[in-house]
Amino acid sequence: MNARVIEAKPVSTRHIPGELGLWIFVLGDMLVFGLFFSVFVFYRAQNPELFMQSQATLNSNYGALNTIFLLTSSWLVVLGINAARKNLNGLAFKLLLLAMLCGAGFISVKVIEYSEKIHAGIGLTTNDFYMFYFILTGLHFFHVLIGMVALAVLCVIARRGISKPSDLAILEGGASYWHMVDVLWIVLFPLLYLMK
Repeated sequence: MNARVIEAKPVSTRHIPGELGLWIFVLGDMLVFGLFFSVFVFYRAQNPELFMQSQATLNSNYGALNTIFLLTSSWLVVLGINAARKNLNGLAFKLLLLAMLCGAGFISVKVIEYSEKIHAGIGLTTNDFYMFYFILTGLHFFHVLIGMVALAVLCVIARRGISKPSDLAILEGGASYWHMVDVLWIVLFPLLYLMK
């Protein structure tokens, strides 16, 4: 009797980073921002001159610097999570700490920018452009603050090392949230500062 040898297929180690609930939150959040972006574009089309004049008062260097801060921080988070997976705890901690410093840079630049606008007498009720500017960047700023708390938690976990599967899920989930914050800014920056 001939016995057939059945080869076992390798078990895939691929998985969705983090938890499913986090992804539902992230996608829902991005959908809400997408609606805000659409409303902004609609209102901009109604009064392009006002929006372009108001946009010209923004300092695009601040926006570009903040883009660099967030892109760098996301890159550092990726490196940090990869280091944590390899049990390079010290390196993972340092990389995630550097990502937090980039986030703090973003916050500092945004506070300077807000201060300049407020001191110039520009606020939420100045016109439709600035209403959108303060609401959209304010919501994003709030997300950055939450992301900074998440990065602090990731630093603690990375420093002590991954000891259980939930540690990896928290690391991946926090990283995914931070990348969402980055993606939202990648849309906000050209929408508010560059769109002609």
